[in-house]
Amino acid sequence: MTQLAKSREALLALAIVVMTGLIALRFPDFVTPSNLVGTFNDTSPLIILALGEMVVILTKSIDLSVAANLALCGMVAAMMNEAGLPLPLIILAAIMLGAVVGAINGLLVWKLDIPSIVVTLGTMTITRGVIFLISGGAWINDHQMSELFKGFPRMSLIGLPVMSWIAIAVVVLLGVIVGRTALGRACFAVGGNPHAAVYTGIDVGRTQFLAFTLSGALAGLTGYLWIARYAVAYVDIANGFELDVVAACVIGGISIAGGIGSVSGAVLGALFFGIIKNALPVIGISPFWQMAISGTAILIAVAVNAREGRRAGRVILRTAETRS
Repeated sequence: MTQLAKSREALLALAIVVMTGLIALRFPDFVTPSNLVGTFNDTSPLIILALGEMVVILTKSIDLSVAANLALCGMVAAMMNEAGLPLPLIILAAIMLGAVVGAINGLLVWKLDIPSIVVTLGTMTITRGVIFLISGGAWINDHQMSELFKGFPRMSLIGLPVMSWIAIAVVVLLGVIVGRTALGRACFAVGGNPHAAVYTGIDVGRTQFLAFTLSGALAGLTGYLWIARYAVAYVDIANGFELDVVAACVIGGISIAGGIGSVSGAVLGALFFGIIKNALPVIGISPFWQMAISGTAILIAVAVNAREGRRAGRVILRTAETRS
């Protein structure tokens, strides 16, 4: 399975290189260092959210409330900035609020045994409503935000904006959590075979709760980065972005059935999706075709994932028959 994952990631990396090269043939400026840095920076929110979503999907769950959570935390961050609170406190509050929303999702899935898709669809709608209630439907615009609040994610550090460095730090952090900690091993075990995980002493519900909480915390962080980057906060910020997040995970080889995936796969999936989103408008393809192309990429990725899963099942069955 590890070799299969590595080959999948290698093919995806090759596809990204080939796709970038083909775009460069028509628009050479697309591969200039400044444009590549800009593309990575634009994709940073998707990378961070995809990593949080990956942990949830590994546990055989799904979080459709990440974009709404992002919007709520971003609005609260903007309102706190308008009230004159210091930036470190604002960022910490956004992360904590996101974690609370994620924890609520996790508790409902854990304690009430409600399917995660139902829970997160509900909290997605509730969260959007809460944003309207606390803001009164009003926008917070550029001129209402402090220069430090807007400028921090855009500050350049060794050639990269701070937002890109934050995304890189999250990649490293999730790599350690998924690959080196008991929580990471538990996520794979719960998604791979929850019944067997129980016999090994793993609390399935608690593991899912922690996965949702982590995903929520990353959504909270992204909420501040998003609002500061685009200098506007309103109810429908990032509306529908949860679909891009799930798509990035699926394209990166994270199995919706749970138990299969990697940090590098999620990052490559986000980069693949991010490059498509940035390149198609440059080429002049209409938004409708952009949606069709993105949807086709998702369907192909799902089909490949399902085919690989069935193939693995047949191999196990033949081995068992041979031994008997």
